[in-house]
Amino acid sequence: MGKPTGFLEHGRETPARRPVPVRLRDWREVYEPSEDAMTRHQASRCMDCGIAFCHEGCPLGNLIPEWNDLVYKDDWSAAGERLHATNNFPEFTGRLCPAPCEGSCVLGINQDPVAIERIELEIAERAFAEGWVTPIHATPSGKSVAVVGSGPAGLAAAQQLARAGHRVVVFERAELPGGLLRYGIPEFKMEKAIIDRRLEQLEAEGVEFRCSTVIEDGNPAASPAGVTSVAAEELLEEFDAVVLATGSTTGRDLPIEGRDLPGIYLAMEYLRPSNLVREGRLEKSPIDAAGKNVVIIGGGDTGADCLGTALRQGAASVVQLEIMPQPPMSRGQQNPWPQYPNVYRVASAHEEGGSRRYSLQTQRFVGTEAVTGLELASVDEQMQSVAGTTEVLPADLVFLAMGFTGPEVSILDALGVERSEKSTAKVNEQWATSNPKVFACGDVQRGQSLIVWAIAEGRSCAAAVDAALMGESSLPAPISPSQVALR
Repeated sequence: MGKPTGFLEHGRETPARRPVPVRLRDWREVYEPSEDAMTRHQASRCMDCGIAFCHEGCPLGNLIPEWNDLVYKDDWSAAGERLHATNNFPEFTGRLCPAPCEGSCVLGINQDPVAIERIELEIAERAFAEGWVTPIHATPSGKSVAVVGSGPAGLAAAQQLARAGHRVVVFERAELPGGLLRYGIPEFKMEKAIIDRRLEQLEAEGVEFRCSTVIEDGNPAASPAGVTSVAAEELLEEFDAVVLATGSTTGRDLPIEGRDLPGIYLAMEYLRPSNLVREGRLEKSPIDAAGKNVVIIGGGDTGADCLGTALRQGAASVVQLEIMPQPPMSRGQQNPWPQYPNVYRVASAHEEGGSRRYSLQTQRFVGTEAVTGLELASVDEQMQSVAGTTEVLPADLVFLAMGFTGPEVSILDALGVERSEKSTAKVNEQWATSNPKVFACGDVQRGQSLIVWAIAEGRSCAAAVDAALMGESSLPAPISPSQVALR
């Protein structure tokens, strides 16, 4: 497979990002187009390992060496088939996944790993461009399944169940399907047309979407204007099975002195209206960083999304704070291959401006009528504040991007689903909850995690639902709940 000397002849290379001054003037994706020759060179670096450890990093079980070899041989159609055999949405993961597969790449032991994620994206885009992504139709089974939530887990479960022949209806409380893919990910990371073209395939395969719809405990008066309420009892009566895939959407707050001051927001309170503006559903965001000093608490991807958004709105300054110490530039002894490398990373947003500061804890928010700053203190290795290090950092806007604490539990209670100690949906080895008609997958049962895990769980949950309805299933199931717990 591949070119035996490819990894000796070519170093790791990915497409250039558009110049910062140019991309800050728009919301388009940041990468320049890729040349086929570059992608084939990168695919040739795959070493045809005796044991492909990239599979250790990927819960989907992607056939990475196989499609790398097919790209190198210029057989893009076959590569697309191999890619879609294990991943419903490679165009999503190719843009948004942190690529644990690359962290487990054998070449990464002493060189830069194969650019697996970029190759995946190029295969997916080629498949769409050539018209190879077409609907797959199945013989109707006579069974019906409701999927609650249209993020990556819900969409993967819905597509797999439709391909098993079941009638599938996806319920989404937002205006359009996509979940955090649509309302949490900025356009510069993934343009929403990428979601829409995949939704067209799902709809052509028979998946029905009911948006602006919430599942409640039978109190429709509680629903906001323009939102349809469906009682949990009605859902259970209408469908043979229900798949919960509502995600982990409760943002982690920071309940310290001054938290109630105007100007302090959870990250999704900021990112959602910005995305609505891009979609033309909102004329202007109510939270505008133009000309303001912005502080982001949280050093992860969501914080970087807030950073890139604030810079495009014209923020005067942006500082991203992290309580943890700055990661090392390369793997440490406590982080050996093939573990996911805990190293310093530079997202596209970090190239565009702002600064990052580490080992800092926010003690209180400062201000009277609105927030004007944060009182900070350095922390030691035990995360304890260090005496004499207090400072006040000016801020006109503060965004809390510290992750998510779990799902919204009201729907779990309405459907009679037992909760775990983490307040997530508790499932057995068949992805079933304490309500035998209700199954759960993705962050609603796992807690905050990665898109690749969500898709893998959605696929596996679909296979379990199909087996429960039909007695057996031919759908692939890449992981089980016990494997999730181990990893």
